[in-house]
Amino acid sequence: MNERTGRCGLLNLQKKGLVVVSEITITKLKICPVLVPLRRPVVVMTGQVTMAPLVLIDLERSDGSVGRSYLFTYSPIALKATAALLRDLAPVVEGTPAEPRGLHTRLLGQFKLLGTEGVTLMAIAGIDMAAWDAVGQSIGRPLYQVLGGAAKALSAYNSNGMGLIGPGRVAGEARDLLAEGGFSALKVRLGYPDVDTDLAVLDEVRTAVGEATTIVTDYNQGLSVAEAKQRLTVLAGKKLGWIEEPIAFDNYDGLAELRAVSTIPIQGGENHWGPGDMARATSAGALDLVMIDAMKIGGVTGWLEASSLARAAGWPVSSHLFPEVSTHLMCADPGAHWLEWVDWANPILKDPYEVVNGKVTPPDRPGMGLEWDEGKVAQYAIG
Repeated sequence: MNERTGRCGLLNLQKKGLVVVSEITITKLKICPVLVPLRRPVVVMTGQVTMAPLVLIDLERSDGSVGRSYLFTYSPIALKATAALLRDLAPVVEGTPAEPRGLHTRLLGQFKLLGTEGVTLMAIAGIDMAAWDAVGQSIGRPLYQVLGGAAKALSAYNSNGMGLIGPGRVAGEARDLLAEGGFSALKVRLGYPDVDTDLAVLDEVRTAVGEATTIVTDYNQGLSVAEAKQRLTVLAGKKLGWIEEPIAFDNYDGLAELRAVSTIPIQGGENHWGPGDMARATSAGALDLVMIDAMKIGGVTGWLEASSLARAAGWPVSSHLFPEVSTHLMCADPGAHWLEWVDWANPILKDPYEVVNGKVTPPDRPGMGLEWDEGKVAQYAIG
């Protein structure tokens, strides 16, 4: 059985996790770094993001299909280095089988001595996501179908903006964020110098958006365990959907300690480097809820493994960034919870995803349905 034996047979194999495309090879890997301005800069307790440094990836295959994905490098400092690593990987993957799982395994092996965290795992993830997209492109099916899922409208919260802009400004931004796509949920970044300001910001947002709006919060790993306990106690009555990353993401014992005393669900996981970190978090009982970052977890292949660990732990799965690939993954994930919505890649996409009444449904296009706006890519491209 191979990719040319018919769509139904292939989809049945894919539902079992078996994608057999060994005769199809990768012919070219094209890399383009771009620096895209953010419509709403994000200031958090541990840093700020004013531009979206993205690496665009095109993976061409011998059957003529092209898979696309992108990476977000957080800082422009890492943008050229990430693009350079991917370019150096091009001769490693070109001419090799395009089947995503086997490709993922080979790439992990390539970095066995160096290690597979940070930029190396990001590069692996970018190639992996593009390889999965190419499978959908080849057979003319959306990625969620390739993964055995079905299209559904996913509940999303608006995570654009709403950084540490202070009382007096958050109310207007909160109302604007809800209006952008008919949202009924949004994220508020916290971590002001004192808990009283955190409270003032939350009260201002709640007054502006009403009781029916879901508010989730994020400390971006900025507190100590002691500080987190104090703030969790004070925030207990604020009707929050979750407190995200109150302390360092890999302080699993500390997170478990907070979870034991908190009346607000503890959310985390966006900084898990691969499924191994997810396994460590589940073993420690560190979280109530988990969000998976498609890039840091190792792409589609990494997500599938990490998600199975989350299900075993009984943790609902939300996404972190990358709404285009995450939408498809969530449609194939029985534990799907919330989709994080950011529009950071929209300026370089020809046909961006849409939010309708606070929900995102993956488009009925092959793969992820990504196509670059070449004019904008040229405008924002760097060396």
